[in-house]
Amino acid sequence: MRSLVGSLLLFTSLAGAATGAEVDWTAIGAEATEMLRDYVRVDTSNPPGNEIAAAKFLAERFAKEGIESRVFESEPGRASILARLPGKGGGKPIVLLNHLDTVGADPSPWSHPPFEGVIDDGFLYGRGSVDCKGLAVVEAMAMFAIARSGERLQRDVIFLGTADEETGGKLGAGWFVQNHLDLLDGAEWVLNEGGHGRRLEDGKLVYEVGVVEKTPLWLKLTASGPAGHGSTPRGTSAVERLVRALERVRTRPRDVRVVPQVADYYRALAPLRDEPLRNRYADLATALQDQAFREEFLARPEDAALVQSTISITVLNGSEKTNVVPPQASADLDCRLLPDETPEQFLAELRSTIADDEIEIERLVELPPSASTTDTALYRAIEQVAREDGAAVVPNVLRGFTDSHYFRSQGMVVYGFVPVVLTDEETRRLHGVDERVPVAELGAGTQRLVRILRALD
Repeated sequence: MRSLVGSLLLFTSLAGAATGAEVDWTAIGAEATEMLRDYVRVDTSNPPGNEIAAAKFLAERFAKEGIESRVFESEPGRASILARLPGKGGGKPIVLLNHLDTVGADPSPWSHPPFEGVIDDGFLYGRGSVDCKGLAVVEAMAMFAIARSGERLQRDVIFLGTADEETGGKLGAGWFVQNHLDLLDGAEWVLNEGGHGRRLEDGKLVYEVGVVEKTPLWLKLTASGPAGHGSTPRGTSAVERLVRALERVRTRPRDVRVVPQVADYYRALAPLRDEPLRNRYADLATALQDQAFREEFLARPEDAALVQSTISITVLNGSEKTNVVPPQASADLDCRLLPDETPEQFLAELRSTIADDEIEIERLVELPPSASTTDTALYRAIEQVAREDGAAVVPNVLRGFTDSHYFRSQGMVVYGFVPVVLTDEETRRLHGVDERVPVAELGAGTQRLVRILRALD
């Protein structure tokens, strides 16, 4: 019969294996850093995308770990990848979602080349280092760590990297859901981008979990008018008509309102703030009736975007020559609607603002509203890990949009949570110059994700 001491030693060994205590997180962090450096060097700027290169890069890494993967092409060169870490079959799968494409990057204003993965002063610089190749590496490394430990979770963990997210996802997540949803085996939860750990100004740590997304509506305004020589101005030219319309859009009165999801977000932040913000955040709608606070609140773009449907004028097209008056001129508008507003309501108001029936409005991208409940085991698992880290969990409203709506439309609960801690400075660099991620957060983020997956078990 095994001695009591021997039994205790065996129990301790098995418990260590079950909790992954044997994982060398320092080594995992170093490996994640090198993997992301290599991944950033795979240029998948969209357009054109060329995500097949990223899918092959990831497939090679999964193969080395003995994890089965499969690459899909929706069109030549436009690829997505699925990899699966089998569990014990005690629960429905969880999907770790990310996207393979990035926005482009003009290297001239960057302090380091955007596609070289340079490490400087504790940061890894590169297009996609946060959005979204950094997340992909953290998700993949979490699966590697679990597989290497010999542990089997109750449920399968599915890695899904999709094409085309940056231009709407039709050739990536949309195509996958339409053609291969069955491969997810009835998965009930998805973790995606759309929230992250955030360190507040006073040092408090918050885990912001994206549960609602504003509705994207991308529009093209096109004005027409007589063409001719630039030496003879015409007050009715397409460019002048378009400029007048855009000025009306730019200076329109701002309709400010607090929808329930936004009220919940600020109410959750309230206990973490000092007075007077604590009291104001607890009832934001009432607080915004105070003119001084309203002006202060709206002066911060990140806050202002949560209490109004927004319009950004992003693309202008007119003549290709200085001395030619073009017959047409156009502008693209990036509009983001609050959850309580339909595209039809918004367009009716926009047409009234433009006040020019001859300007055509074309819908470029229109996606449905997207939201998930917080009453789930996955949300509670995130809360458990947050408590262990001394962090508060806040249900966040995403100003932008992600691929989450494709999966929410299929009945899945989707949360936006990149398990790394970023400052506001890092988040402002997304889609901009010198995008970067703290190197230390790659290993820490991998460990957080493994802890969340284990807490879910």
